[in-house]
Amino acid sequence: MAHTNPYARRLALTLLCAPLLLLAGCPGDPLADQTNAITLPANATAPTLSPQSAQAQAVAAAAQAVADQNAQQAKVQALINHVDQSYRSGVENYRANRLDAARLDFDFAVDMMLTSGMDLKNDPQLSDSFERLVDAINSLELAALKAGNGLSPKLEAAPLESADDITFPANPELTAKLKAELNLASDLPLVINDQVAGYIGVFSSSNSFRNHMAASLQRVGKYRGLIQKVLTEEGVPQDLIYLAVAESGFQPQALNARSGAGGMWQFMPATGANFGLTRNGYFDYRFDPEKSSRAYAKYIKALYNQFGDWYLAMAAYNWGPGNIQRVVQRTGYADFWELYRRGVMPAETRAYVPQILAAVIMAKNPEKYGLDKLVPSPPVIYDTIVTDYSIDLRLVSDVTGASMAELVALNPSMLRMATPRDTSFDLHIPAGTKPLYDERLKDIPEDRRISWRFHVVKAGESVDEIATALHAKAADIASTNGITSTDPMSPGDELVVPVQSISGTARPQRYTVARGDTLVTVADRFNVSVEDLRRWNDLSASSTLKPFRSLYVAEPVKLGPATRMRARTRGGRSSRGGRASRGSSRGSSSVAKGKGSQSRATSGSAGTSSTKKKKKR
Repeated sequence: MAHTNPYARRLALTLLCAPLLLLAGCPGDPLADQTNAITLPANATAPTLSPQSAQAQAVAAAAQAVADQNAQQAKVQALINHVDQSYRSGVENYRANRLDAARLDFDFAVDMMLTSGMDLKNDPQLSDSFERLVDAINSLELAALKAGNGLSPKLEAAPLESADDITFPANPELTAKLKAELNLASDLPLVINDQVAGYIGVFSSSNSFRNHMAASLQRVGKYRGLIQKVLTEEGVPQDLIYLAVAESGFQPQALNARSGAGGMWQFMPATGANFGLTRNGYFDYRFDPEKSSRAYAKYIKALYNQFGDWYLAMAAYNWGPGNIQRVVQRTGYADFWELYRRGVMPAETRAYVPQILAAVIMAKNPEKYGLDKLVPSPPVIYDTIVTDYSIDLRLVSDVTGASMAELVALNPSMLRMATPRDTSFDLHIPAGTKPLYDERLKDIPEDRRISWRFHVVKAGESVDEIATALHAKAADIASTNGITSTDPMSPGDELVVPVQSISGTARPQRYTVARGDTLVTVADRFNVSVEDLRRWNDLSASSTLKPFRSLYVAEPVKLGPATRMRARTRGGRSSRGGRASRGSSRGSSSVAKGKGSQSRATSGSAGTSSTKKKKKR
């Protein structure tokens, strides 16, 4: 056997091991073992690398740079793919006229890019993609605005206010004609006198009112069943459902920016609180259709018990029970029409009752007023989860499979995108999804539900792609779900996705804006919504952030929502009149304070901090 030159052997081993072990030596190399055992003096210098060793190191560095570039490019492409998916969903919703859902999709697409942590400005591919995304969304927004609605159409204002000051000359012929032709069967005493007949005449000839009436009768299909059930349970006439035509047109989030009355039944905050409508920085139950309808039924029934007359109860609902009580005592008449003739009530309240009666009569005779061809909206049905922990709606969307737009629509009382901690809240989720909610949440600890996510693996997805899309770390996902090289994830696997959050630490109240900050990035950093930041800091939709400005990043005072919704707003109101007096302490103490009914459902229990991934079911 030929002998090998010892020097050549050592050189070959050095070149083979250079990429990883250049300075440490190779296993089995006697010279390397001897070198490692030598103790060098403190002033010793590193040996000069041979040209071959330097070349090998350069090759390894270049290979690593290529690998890093490929990994970064994969992350960029994964982000672009997820953004494009959200944008395409928005386009589909836009074309189907689901404008609120489209806006959520578009906002989510933009937010994904702004909060990705990647360099949107200097990365050509990301910069180009972001500019094209914003331009495309702006084009659709302009098209929607030209069509008269925008991507987030405003709520319709009730047009009855324009009829408050109308007076009608006596018209016995019209009154007799309506009495003979119209169906007046009702569990609410219905009359047709000159005032009611006059409003029927005005409303039937007004395009704005007929359009409002048609929209109201379509919209009530969502809530008719639950409202009728509540009215029956509280002993209130069924036809008093139509009081909401005047108050809000059955729009749950209607808010009167002038008086502060809110919700389908336009409760003032103090009166609503008396009847169980909790209001804080996270939710306002005045905007919950079921809870507010319960409060309405209790309140109107309490007013009836006080005055013994449904017309006076309606007048008190509008003007306040204390005011009605005083004019009854002053005149000696507990009769609405007598008080009407004596002119002792403000114009708004005098008009309010005959307007309601006119709306009831028109709704009960739809064929007479072109309202019989309407198709009511399908009823809103849902499961209810009573939470006393904070959970982000994005996680609720993950575990139920519902879209964010659907969850927002089911929970109009929510003021933030998360439920409060240590406060009971009735969270509505799509009907039939409660078992799925409970099962999938059991492995996510309660104190992590504000930030963690849930994901069902799709074909072709990698852990890195999932981590990028959900702002998580691939190593955390693998560790939490037991994903290893010998036990990889598969399509259909259900993953718990840990996401870091500052919610577990003491949250600062204020933040100083840094260069490059936007409302979206600040909101994402402190786990709040952009709408909250605008409201807390009095910022308009067009406001931009300037460096060094101090922002509230937590709610400074627990107030209700911003006045983003409109309801019926009347001009020229007397300081005594209108719904603003409902919460007045001047009201008679004989009106009992009701309590909102509460029921408790079992929600998902907290799991451990780690879990084995759940396989496809």
